[in-house]
Amino acid sequence: MVTRGFVGRRQPPETGARLPPGQYLTQDFPILQIGPNPAVDLATWRFTLREGARPITSWTWAEFEALPRTAWHGDIHCVTKWSKFDTDWEGVSIDDLLAAAGIAAPTGYLLAESYDDYSTNVPVADLLGGRAMVATRYRGEPIHPDHGGPARLFVPHLYFWKSAKWVKGLRFTQEDTAGYWELRGYHMYGDPWREQRYIGD
Repeated sequence: MVTRGFVGRRQPPETGARLPPGQYLTQDFPILQIGPNPAVDLATWRFTLREGARPITSWTWAEFEALPRTAWHGDIHCVTKWSKFDTDWEGVSIDDLLAAAGIAAPTGYLLAESYDDYSTNVPVADLLGGRAMVATRYRGEPIHPDHGGPARLFVPHLYFWKSAKWVKGLRFTQEDTAGYWELRGYHMYGDPWREQRYIGD
């Protein structure tokens, strides 16, 4: 005999339809990272676009905050299996960032690079068409450093490790170059709906 206590609660149909395979819903916002929060000073903060080692353009914090703003509402999914519904983010879309730089993406791939030396790879196509932003606010407030503030890449349709915390720039690459977790066995793409957690998934 199996009692209700051993099988858990069944999710409402509307919740189950929003949860990718293997995920559970949380009301919290778990904090996961590879080390301590880096010290990021807004007075010296810069966000830089590069093609390989060559800088293309960069913005100070004041210049970045003056760029067109985009808001996004929806669900996020972490590779560690939690999902959080109805989150609200604001920042600069990658489309607007490239427009402000006066360029089209020079390659099909890039690495997001962070102030703690973290990096993660994302195909450029997954960042365009309103699919991603560099977020600077969560629920109307500056993003807390624990969650990647002052700025983090935000790519909500991929597992959340792709939304690099404390981001300082995007480096366009000729090939799909593995970042920090990808070099340690995580999937190169990371689609939650296909459970692409690790290499081979």
